[in-house]
Amino acid sequence: MDKDTSTQGIGQRGSLAGRIALVAGATRGAGRALAVELGRAGATVYVTGRTTGEHASEVGRRTETIEETAELVAAAGGTGIAVPTDHLDADQVGCLVERIDGEQGRLDILVNDLWGGEHLLVGSVFGKRSWETPLADGLRILELGVRSHVITAALALPLLVRSDAPLLVEVTDGTAVSNRRYRENLYYDLAKNAPIRIAFGLGEELAGYGGTAVAVTPGFLRSEQMLTHFGVAEENWRDAVAREPDFAIAESPHYLARAVAALAADPDRAARWNGKSASSAELARTYGVRDVDGSQPDAWAYFEDVRYGGKDGSPDDYR
Repeated sequence: MDKDTSTQGIGQRGSLAGRIALVAGATRGAGRALAVELGRAGATVYVTGRTTGEHASEVGRRTETIEETAELVAAAGGTGIAVPTDHLDADQVGCLVERIDGEQGRLDILVNDLWGGEHLLVGSVFGKRSWETPLADGLRILELGVRSHVITAALALPLLVRSDAPLLVEVTDGTAVSNRRYRENLYYDLAKNAPIRIAFGLGEELAGYGGTAVAVTPGFLRSEQMLTHFGVAEENWRDAVAREPDFAIAESPHYLARAVAALAADPDRAARWNGKSASSAELARTYGVRDVDGSQPDAWAYFEDVRYGGKDGSPDDYR
C-alpha cells in the first residue's frame, strides 16, 4: 500500500488523549511497546500479563514485569495501570473488565497481544512433524495463542462497544498473505492464523458499532527474548547479523507500536482496515511511521522475495 500523505502526523503526542486502552500481554516485546506508544499518544493504558515483581510466568523471564511496563507508559506521557492477569482464567479477565468499567466506564482500544509460548517452540515445534510434538505442548500452544484471545475478546467486547469508535487489535505472526504458507507445524500454524480470523470475524460484528478489528504483525522482531537469544542488546543488535544474516532486516518493537498508535488515531481506520490483516511495514508506509533508527524495514517482503522467491537482494534493500 502506498503511503497516504493525508495520514501523516496521526498518532502523535496527545492524539489519543482521553482514550482508554487495554493491552493484554504487555510484559515485554510488542505488547510492552504498544502500551508505551499508546501512552505516548495520551491514552490511559491498562497493562496486563503474568509476570510481576513477585511472580514469573512459565516463560521464565524475570527481567521484564508489567509494573515496569506501566512505569514506561507513564514516562512516555501516558497513564499506565498494571493489573496482573492470566488471560486463560476467565474469572481473572472478568475482574479486570469490571475494574476498567468501574474506573473508566468504557474501553476504547483493546489490544490482544497474548502469546508467551516461545519456550515451547525450540524443543517441541521447530524441525518436528506435528505428530512428533508432545500433545500437551501442542495444546498449550493453542491455549496461549488462541484460547486466551477468545476469552479476552468475549469478556471485554461488551465494554468495548460502549466506545464511540471501538478498536480491537489482534497481534499475531504473519499476515493473511504471508501465512498462506504452512507455518511448519500444525499447532503453530493454527495459533498464528487464528487471530487473523478473529479480526476478520469480529470486524463483521463491530461494524455495526462503528468499530474496527484488525490483525497486525511485526516482522523479524528484536524483542527482549530475541536479543537474549543472540547475546546482544538493542544498542549492538547488528552484531548478531554475522550469526544470522536475516537478522539484518530486524525491527524494534516500537516500529509496529508506533504504527498501531497512528492507526488508533485515524478517524478513517474502519474504512481502511476493518477485518483485514496488515504488517508493521504496510502500516508504517500508510502513516509515515519509521523505526527507532529512521528506517522502514519490510521483513515480510524480504522473506517473500529473497528468502522464498529466490530474487537477488539483501536486507538493506528492504529497509
